[in-house]
Amino acid sequence: MFLPLLPLLFTFLIYSRAIPLKPENGILYRFSPTSSNETDELLAWAELREWDLWQISPSHVDIYFPHPPVAEAGLDLFPPYLLPTARHQIESQTPSCAHAGCIKHASSTIITERRWDLASLSNATFHSRYHPLGEIHSFVRDLADAYPHQVSVIPLGHSGEGREMFALEITSGASGGLVSHDQNSQVMLGKKGNQNGANPRCGFLITGAQHAREWVATASALYIAHALLADSSEEFSLARLLERHNFYIIPVPNPDGYAYTWDQDRFWYKNRLQFGPQAGCVGIDMNRNWGYKWKAKSNGLRIDKSVPTDPCSHWYPGNRPFQAPEVNNMENYFSRLPRLKGFLDLRSYGQMLSTPFSYSCKQSPKDAEDQLEAISGAAHAMKKSHGTVFTTGSLCSTLYRAPGNIVDWVYKKMGVKYSFAAHLRDTGTYGFALPEQWIRPVGEETTRMVEYLGDFIANKECR
Repeated sequence: MFLPLLPLLFTFLIYSRAIPLKPENGILYRFSPTSSNETDELLAWAELREWDLWQISPSHVDIYFPHPPVAEAGLDLFPPYLLPTARHQIESQTPSCAHAGCIKHASSTIITERRWDLASLSNATFHSRYHPLGEIHSFVRDLADAYPHQVSVIPLGHSGEGREMFALEITSGASGGLVSHDQNSQVMLGKKGNQNGANPRCGFLITGAQHAREWVATASALYIAHALLADSSEEFSLARLLERHNFYIIPVPNPDGYAYTWDQDRFWYKNRLQFGPQAGCVGIDMNRNWGYKWKAKSNGLRIDKSVPTDPCSHWYPGNRPFQAPEVNNMENYFSRLPRLKGFLDLRSYGQMLSTPFSYSCKQSPKDAEDQLEAISGAAHAMKKSHGTVFTTGSLCSTLYRAPGNIVDWVYKKMGVKYSFAAHLRDTGTYGFALPEQWIRPVGEETTRMVEYLGDFIANKECR
């Protein structure tokens, strides 16, 4: 039926691939297929031509094209589902080192003179900008120095490129908040003494962006860490949650990919694992590399056993579960955490709160009713901050089927009943390029979500 369109479409696709690797600006197109068949055909073209898919949902598909923009002449000849229904100009807004006190060092380690006021969550300038790894490490170090009896920084191991991974452990500082580790887990920073294993509080685990380009997820993880330590008189303080929970936060699960988004490609997705000198592509989708229902053939949006795995795909799951060093490091750390009752995987974008499962749209967790009750309340609490609306549902129903997901693994393998994913702002106006002016509002509404979930879980599980 569409054979006359193929020459034009082929030209369109070839042009879209002849784009520089490091985009600065571009256009985000939204397509609105009207049936699953139309969606499948659009996604097949997208996968074939390696279009940069930013979001797939039951109602739309977002595809990003860097500048120079794709020529629009002739698009009116395409089938309706290949016509964009909306378009947004995207500016990557990679922060520069032009501000006062900033010194450019080695790769992704812009160092700013420490002028952020950690004594005040509302006045801290740190939460007004995105930060490279060097500044994140400085901020974490400052937190540990400012709150030595409440904060420890725990080494998790090294990334594929040798960067050190870490977790923030935040407690009330009282004896019941101390965290017990085995003798091989050494505290990097912080001065908790007498780690005697007494730990009546529940554990709440939070991960930042596994996908490198989701900067606001990492920024929000850092905001939550600060909110847990802020004075209880401040509006968005989460300090009271420490009476019933110990928090474990991994702000940067993918340090190599995150660094790459600052140095080379703002919208890089995977980690940076090298597969060998002859390999043409780099990286694993970390959120398809977890060991529950992992599938080798899930390197695309349609799981097809007849299709060979493609290491160049955004969604390449690796050739075995836990192949990504970062995923393996986190799995080892998670297994040592006592009384873990809550888990939240921060992501962007889409404004969605999601429950298991990601691997299947046909299977529902036995705890689905309680899980949906929790995230429905959390979505209502988030709306009270700035009016932002979040939809709720299972990961598979709100996005697409994706085996090997961290939420499924934490729920099924670790038995953490209240395991969720939160896709933060926005709904597609800026996508992954959310401007810095929204970092604090997103952090504030995310604290409302964590506050609600913390209370909900404590009342159900931590008596």
